[in-house]
Amino acid sequence: MTAVEVQDLVVSLGGGRLVDGVSFALPAGEVTALVGESGSGKTTTGLALLGEHPPGAVVEGRIEIAGSDEDRPVVGHIPQQPSAALNPVRRIGPVLTEMALRHTAPGPRGERRRVARERVLEALRRAQLPEEALRRYPHQLSGGQQQRVVLAQALVCRPRVVVADEPTTGQDALTREQIVEELRVLTAQGIAVLLLTHDLDVVRSLADQVLVMCEGRIVEAGQAKSVLSSPEHEYTRRLVASQPSGAVDPVPARTGEPLLSVRDLVAGHGKTNTLRDVTLDIGAGERIAVVGRSGSGKTTLARCVAGLHPRRAGEIVLDGEGLSPRLRGRTREQLARVQYVFQDARASFNEFVPVVDQVARTAERLRGTSRPDARSRALAMLERVGLAEDAVRRRPMSLSGGELQRAALVRALLAEPDLLICDEITSGLDTVTQAGILQLLRELQDGSGCALLLITHDLAVVAEIAERVAVVDQGEIVETGSTAEVLRAPRHPVTSALARASGEVVNSG
Repeated sequence: MTAVEVQDLVVSLGGGRLVDGVSFALPAGEVTALVGESGSGKTTTGLALLGEHPPGAVVEGRIEIAGSDEDRPVVGHIPQQPSAALNPVRRIGPVLTEMALRHTAPGPRGERRRVARERVLEALRRAQLPEEALRRYPHQLSGGQQQRVVLAQALVCRPRVVVADEPTTGQDALTREQIVEELRVLTAQGIAVLLLTHDLDVVRSLADQVLVMCEGRIVEAGQAKSVLSSPEHEYTRRLVASQPSGAVDPVPARTGEPLLSVRDLVAGHGKTNTLRDVTLDIGAGERIAVVGRSGSGKTTLARCVAGLHPRRAGEIVLDGEGLSPRLRGRTREQLARVQYVFQDARASFNEFVPVVDQVARTAERLRGTSRPDARSRALAMLERVGLAEDAVRRRPMSLSGGELQRAALVRALLAEPDLLICDEITSGLDTVTQAGILQLLRELQDGSGCALLLITHDLAVVAEIAERVAVVDQGEIVETGSTAEVLRAPRHPVTSALARASGEVVNSG
């Protein structure tokens, strides 16, 4: 049975076509993966199923969703950036309850609220969230937890079709494995899933069919395993070939005084300590990855180092000089030396200012570069990461999440930092762009000696670029060592579980 049929979909904006004559069908009870580089038109296509489109865009073609006037079909949505679907001033519980009530049959008020409460708790359970999350605001959750909240929002509406835009982005291997299984459960209930993703391992494990999109057109389609194992189109072959291999080679240990020292760090949210007595050294030019489950404290550690989250105890020392717990207590030189690239790139840009102006501003403000020179440097480096001048002259809303992530990286690099903190910066990128970003980071370090603190869930990326790994669990560093040692012979149960789950997502299905 066909749940959705799309015929000759065209989405035009400003004289160009974001989606150009796309046709496909979504069978009920199956997962259809739509893959392609950032900006290829995947998200625009997915939004069209929801009746949404970019401001000013013109939509043509036909979209039919199975249903009737009496049984209106519900299309659930899991957005790429969770913050786009979460109200920052409302707790999670009331929002989920309100959504559940809107999709609960008429009846006595008390009965409707009881049914809605049951739906909310069921959605939480299926999204792998604790009940205490209902009392929290979005900013009190990690990026991975926020992603699971938007999954719960989709589930609580009992949809017939779910458009999942990068649902595994920013998730650790164990949570990614759980989300893959949850999407399988949805298909077992007859729900059609359109999976927009860059994660080819998840596509192999989960998808029944795959559509490969390039410059607004579908260039290859077929059974997922067949397309990815024997791609026919050159573009598909390039996507597959750009995946990190996961192979890791031993590197010699670094010696000498550390660039950055974290000692006995304690930090938290509210009355809860999310970091407890964390100690970590980072050498000049070193590439260290911090891994762990969503909510384990990885991002809190990174934000404390950057001065974005106040610590409750401990110290952070840069080149022998203590750093203030807050940004406003740090000098301009210290601000330039430690730069942060956020997981949610879109939220880190001002939506009313052209992207290139925001990128160039870093060199002006922190390095004293003249405005013309800063703009020239910004345009040159943006082009280096695949962002054309006509694209970055536009406002952030006109760029995809992956394109904004590249722009955010360039913005940080223009400060010429000694330590670059990257929080899940490759999680929303296609394999080709991801490979380019990793290569860019290597080139940066070869030229400047900049150290890299990488917060990530992707162990293949860790193997590709990190020299050393620190594993965080429940606010504590439970294992450290060279990447080769930790990934080949993990000692802690959490490390072992992450490594196993990472392999099983690839090999399952």
